[in-house]
Amino acid sequence: MKILSQVILLVSLGLGPAVTTPSFALSLEDLNEELKQAGEKLKQKTRQGQEAIDRARGKLSTEEEIEVGGNLISGLLGAAPLVDDAGLQQYVNDVGYWVAAQSRRSDLPWSFGVIDSEGVNAFAAPGGYVVITLGLYNLLENEAQLAGVLAHEIAHVVRKHHLKALQKTMKREFWADLGVKAASHEHHAEELKKLINSGVQLYASGLDRKYEYDADLRAVVLAARAGYDPYALLDVLTTIDSINPEASELTVFMNTHPPTAQRLDQLGRKMDGRLDDYASGRHNTARFRRVGGDP
Repeated sequence: MKILSQVILLVSLGLGPAVTTPSFALSLEDLNEELKQAGEKLKQKTRQGQEAIDRARGKLSTEEEIEVGGNLISGLLGAAPLVDDAGLQQYVNDVGYWVAAQSRRSDLPWSFGVIDSEGVNAFAAPGGYVVITLGLYNLLENEAQLAGVLAHEIAHVVRKHHLKALQKTMKREFWADLGVKAASHEHHAEELKKLINSGVQLYASGLDRKYEYDADLRAVVLAARAGYDPYALLDVLTTIDSINPEASELTVFMNTHPPTAQRLDQLGRKMDGRLDDYASGRHNTARFRRVGGDP
């Protein structure tokens, strides 16, 4: 009896012989799989939470940004169609795509075009759409200047300047409503139309000056990265500054941009010799003139 009592005591203390029972323990592989699934669920909830925050702040997905930009640029092309010159359009796309490839949003479906307008101007729309007027193109003297102009518009897209400007004019509730497109395509189309109308008004009034100065500075950096003379953009601004500001072709440009003299001053002071090592970059004047039809 005494020996039996001692055995019972040892077992109760966990010191006795092991008792064989059915094993329900997970294998290492099963445990890893469960942990992986739990991690994915946590990531999904985190993404959903961040998306809700982004939506409230007016942040669109890349797909939505491209959709908005495509609709905005369609409105511009409705007012002034593309120039009927396939060689010119291909050339501008080649130059623009190369410059855009130097940006941090090189993966956007970039598209460039020259519109048939005598006005001196260029426009960008969210998602990678850029157009330059024939009036401005005819002022240019070489490919480096074209690259500088396109780089300025590319910078607007990369920095999402137009979307940021629209965030200030549209209420937070609007952005949340725009995100429920999966629930109702008709509802999404209605909200998208409101956004496009606001975008058209934005093109008429222009971006905040700080965005234009920012695009100028980033444009010369992009041009330098692409192998062009970064000072070519200053040459374009100097040419525009020499035109009578009352000229009809400058009406929209002057109403939507800071005074050209101020842009030259701001950009000149910011550059301050920092890009002198790149001043020997390409101009490709001969190629530019061939595309333009010059002998």
